Amino acid sequence: MKNSLLMLDLVRAFYWFDEQLRSRLAEQGFTAVTRSQSLVLANVANGETRASRIAANLGVSRQAMSQLLAEMVNNGLVDTAPDPADRRAQVVFFGPAGEEIRIAAQKILRDLEGEMERALGKTQMLALRTALRHWPPQD
Repeated sequence: MKNSLLMLDLVRAFYWFDEQLRSRLAEQGFTAVTRSQSLVLANVANGETRASRIAANLGVSRQAMSQLLAEMVNNGLVDTAPDPADRRAQVVFFGPAGEEIRIAAQKILRDLEGEMERALGKTQMLALRTALRHWPPQD
């Protein structure tokens, strides 16, 4: 679309990444992962470990995050533990069972970035990365 809203373009790109990630994980024999689960995995892979911060990043309640994490623990995708800095909080991490999917997901995401770079060109991909890293501006 020539005059589409930027937000819709960003959402379409996000959906492409997420759908490709989930389908490629399934092709490799991993248990089906929902969009919500893939977003949690992406947060944890990117270094976010506090369940409350992941919930805030995804715009869901702590109760919803607690349910989602319980499912993910049961499926062996992640493990949780009390936060050593605040026993009332929970931290999320890749346990031994989740390590294999973390490695596979990181490789798939890098492959997808490569596909995007080949389609856009190196200069445009670098410009996109730079722009997104600087948005929103930090006070």
